[in-house]
Amino acid sequence: MTQGPAPRPLSDETLSELLGKQQFGTLATVKRSGHPHMTTMLYTWDPEDRVVRFSTTADRIKVTHIRRDTRAALHVQGADVWSFAVAEGEAEVSVVTTVPGDAVGRELLGMIPEHTRPESEEAFLEQLVAERRVVIRLKVDRLYGTALDVSG
Repeated sequence: MTQGPAPRPLSDETLSELLGKQQFGTLATVKRSGHPHMTTMLYTWDPEDRVVRFSTTADRIKVTHIRRDTRAALHVQGADVWSFAVAEGEAEVSVVTTVPGDAVGRELLGMIPEHTRPESEEAFLEQLVAERRVVIRLKVDRLYGTALDVSG
């Protein structure tokens, strides 16, 4: 029996590019039991600061997990089922946006691509306050992932 190709580690640059191309990934936080809590999340990647940002509401269990244990990771699928990137690091949760247009609200607005920004920024910022939105910031200190070159 012949063995197929081995997984190929991806460079930091390639991993960063993969994070930038995707919009959805699986955020893993640590439950009180030590087991992972995983949830699919929309995110933005800032390669210069090596920060992944997520928008969520203050009452979500992932927020509770991060406030208790800051270790977190994001898994992102590559172009095929044989490739992926993982961003690991320490996460923090912002304060809740409480005034339309405050710093957190502006950060959340900044996470939306220019071409998909809401028609009314004011209404959007008010909605963020009503929803009690926060920003989760994952400060990435380790990127890893592989690809498997398979002809199909």
